[in-house]
Order: sequence, then structure tokens, then C-alpha cells
Amino acid sequence: MIVWLIKYFPNINFFSYLKFRAITSLLTSLIITLCIGPYLIYYLQKLHICQIVRDKGPKSHFNKQGTPTMGGLLILFSITISIILWAKLNNPYIWLVLVILLGYGVIGFIDDYRKVICKNSKGLIASWKYFWQSILALSVIFILYSIGKDTVVTQLIIPFFKNIKPQLGLFYILITYFVIVGTSNAVNLTDGLDGLAIIPIIFISVGFSLIAFIMSNFNFAHYFNVPYINYTDELIIICTSIIGAGLGFLWFNTYPAQIFMGDVGSLSLGGTLGVISVLLRQELLLLIIGGIFVIETISVIFQVGSFKLRGQRILRMAPIHHHYELKGCPEPRIIVRFWIISLIFLLIGLITL
Repeated sequence: MIVWLIKYFPNINFFSYLKFRAITSLLTSLIITLCIGPYLIYYLQKLHICQIVRDKGPKSHFNKQGTPTMGGLLILFSITISIILWAKLNNPYIWLVLVILLGYGVIGFIDDYRKVICKNSKGLIASWKYFWQSILALSVIFILYSIGKDTVVTQLIIPFFKNIKPQLGLFYILITYFVIVGTSNAVNLTDGLDGLAIIPIIFISVGFSLIAFIMSNFNFAHYFNVPYINYTDELIIICTSIIGAGLGFLWFNTYPAQIFMGDVGSLSLGGTLGVISVLLRQELLLLIIGGIFVIETISVIFQVGSFKLRGQRILRMAPIHHHYELKGCPEPRIIVRFWIISLIFLLIGLITL
């Protein structure tokens, strides 16, 4: 929006520079989150919108009972305002990402609402959750496929083998669907300890902002042997807005948390990272830099599969962060170690560029 206003004030043209807008979008979402956070926490407590702890969860989590949840509303608000202020709104990628960010936020809000108001720790029925996630994801995917069929937009970039860029055809729809919906639910599974999910989200956003910068510049794209894709420059603004909002939220979510993200935050942020990876053609790279989410998801799959096939559990509790809790590892130690692992995954992913 501010970029449009510059037309009437040519003397402040520096406002249109991508570097300036990236930094200010980060600071904008950060400041909004820090300013509004205390008020949101107060009103959520006043309305008794607090965390419902599962009876079968670790006993240490009963201390979290009564902590305000649905803090993802704060994240979504700050990200959206920052994007509207600093992004070029005539870029179609902006609106595709906002569809997933806000659409999945609504799904998460309904899920949290059922948990808090209906006192049901399971929330929204899983089949309905996946149904609406699928509708939104497929809507975005079909738009992308219809516009970019048989172009670089539907190619698959393979890390470490960038000279191999197969054209996916109809497999593009299948792969991107699982990336968007899968990432959304993977982040949701990981969001079980104070601050555990938000730092990996920030790391991934940092990685994607660098990749978007490279792919939006023809010379850099040629140097790094990645396709030049139009419109990807504004994805930097989205990523920096996520980073700022994430840092602001961590201010209140760090151990011991004053507020929880809730499904409204985890589902929307996960889906957003998924759709950004699709737009950048970095679905496989997301598996690397988002490795902590992959590990958490696989731990659940193996746990459920082992119990159904053998009648035995391979972990004390899934996802895996609860396994280490039940083994007596302090929560802050688990969180920081998972952050370190997430940083390592990011660095490994950046090596592939």
C-alpha cells in the first residue's frame, strides 16, 4: 500500500526499495506484536480463553492449565498488517499466500474455539479439518497449475542436483497438496512446548527470504543455477513479516509461556511455509530446512503404526518431544536443543544453493 502512495511523493522513493521494505516489514510486525501482546493476553485471561491440557499428556503440563491460548491471532494480525503496508499488492503471489494464511487461520480458530468453549481437547473433528485444508490448498494449487503449466513454475528443483529439473505435469497437484497440508499439520504437531515451534518457523522464513531474493534476480538466479521466477521478490516481504511476528510472539511464548500459539497460529503458519515453498519450487528443500517438523511427524507416524501393527509403542509418548519429557529431560533443555537442531538443518539446506 505504501508503495502506491510513493507515486504522489517522489522525493521519498527509497520507500519502494526492496531492502528497505523487507527490514521495515520485519520491524512493523515485531512492534505490532510487542505492543498488542500484553493487551491480548489480558483479554484472553479475562474471557477465560485458556489452554485445555490433555488428560493423557505429561503431568508437568498440568501447570500450563489456564495459560491463554489462541495467540496465533496476534501473529496473523501483525503479519497481515505488515504485508498490506509494505508489499506490492498487485503481486498475485501475495494474495495466494494470504488465502492460505488467513484461511488456515480460520480453520485453526474454529479448532481452538471448540477446545476452549466446548471444553473438548480434541477440537475440530479431524476429517472436517483436513477437508477444509484440502479445499483451500487445492484452490491455490489449481490456480498456479492453470497459469504456470509446463513452465518453471511446475518444475521440481532437486537439492544437490540442480541440473535435474523434471517437469511434474499432473504430479505437481499431488506433490504440492501434500506439501501445503502436510506442513500445516507438521507444525501443529510440533507446537507442544513453550517456544518450540516458533524458532524453526523463523529459521525457515530466513532461508526462504534468501532464496526468494536469489530467484527474483535474473543474475543471481543464473549464478546459483536456479530458475528465475517472476513475482517471487514480494515473498521476501512475507517472510520478513513472519520473522518479525515470530520474534515478537517469542517474547511472550518463551518458557514459561505467557500465551500459547494455538491451532490458529500453527496451522496457518505451517500452511504458509508450505505454499511459499511451492511458489519458490523448494518443496524438497523444505524437507531439509524444516527437518525438525519432519522428525516430529515421523515420530507420530511410527508410534501409531507400531501400536496398530504390533500392539507396542516405540516411544513413551508422541510426538517425540513428549518422549524426552517423560524420560525426565527438562522442558527448556528440550526446546533449546531442538532449536539448535533446527538451525543445523537450515545451514545444511543453504549449502544446496
